[in-house]
Amino acid sequence: MEFDDMNEKDGNDGDIDNAAIEAAVTKILNAVGEDPQREGLQLTPRRVARMYHELLGGYTMDSNAIINGALFEVKYDEMVIVRDIEFYSMCEHHMLPFIGRAHVAYIPDGKVLGLSKIPRIVDMYARRLQVQERMTRQIADFLRDLLKPQGVAVVVEAMHLCSMMRGVKKHDARMTTSAMHGAFRANLATRQEFLAHISRGAAPLQL
Repeated sequence: MEFDDMNEKDGNDGDIDNAAIEAAVTKILNAVGEDPQREGLQLTPRRVARMYHELLGGYTMDSNAIINGALFEVKYDEMVIVRDIEFYSMCEHHMLPFIGRAHVAYIPDGKVLGLSKIPRIVDMYARRLQVQERMTRQIADFLRDLLKPQGVAVVVEAMHLCSMMRGVKKHDARMTTSAMHGAFRANLATRQEFLAHISRGAAPLQL
């Protein structure tokens, strides 16, 4: 089964221009008063370019390949929850990381998704320049469109280095965002059940 209308693949690895990134990093090193030719920095532009292939790999992930046919017809209509999905992303405002956990739930309407696919979907949206609010909504919308379930809920908790290292410098600040569809939005008891599950025994976020 194909999901071309939900395919988030925006090209391939060739879309990341290593030479341009290396040149830009060299300019930054010069701009901050460093010597790009000193021993510790000679390979830094190349390392940064290679790093972005991994940190921003979500742009080139193919949703069809991620799902890979792992949709199953199951007579089950109770809540499915995958909690504490660790992720890292890059704030698009300062290009600094934000790191946290995503909690994802859905109520099937005839179809369930392979367990490993939900963390992969989180990664697909996390590994790109992001804001947490948009990422939360993208994960929920993707699962709604893919599974057409009775409801979907996503809660994301994260620590943002842009507020920890600069600006207000609040080390312990956490940001929580949520997106709800279907039964989770319409039914207070369903929403509360989900929130109770993800709060039970939750470990504190740590860097």
